[in-house]
Amino acid sequence: MASKDQAIGALIFIVCVVIGIGYLIVIVAPGAVSPILGVASQSLQFWAVAIVVLIAFLAIMFIGAWIGWTMATTPPPKPIEELETEEEKVEEKVEEKAEAKVEEKTEPVQEPKTEEKAEPEPPVESKPDRPKRGRRRKTNP
Repeated sequence: MASKDQAIGALIFIVCVVIGIGYLIVIVAPGAVSPILGVASQSLQFWAVAIVVLIAFLAIMFIGAWIGWTMATTPPPKPIEELETEEEKVEEKVEEKAEAKVEEKTEPVQEPKTEEKAEPEPPVESKPDRPKRGRRRKTNP
């Protein structure tokens, strides 16, 4: 069984082929179709060409208008000089951070020497761990 998309594709194909064959007949042999439509053969040929040319012209004008609208409403890009200076600033910041990290690792931390002995802090009573809401503690069997 064909999918919905395949059925629509087949329908579009058939419609396009029928219209193409009909258009070809109107252009090449307008005398065969003009009595059925009740229109003069030269008039039929003229309108067949005029309608196609009109559609093509309008399609090209629509594409041009769309390009113009897009260009008019899109903000201009930044100049290359600004982008280069921004990149340089970012690189400098990265280098400064890397240098700061290296300096922190290489410099030993010196505690101030005091001759006075500080009193030891009293032990802090610890509270039993409480499980967070919604979580269960693992129990050992």
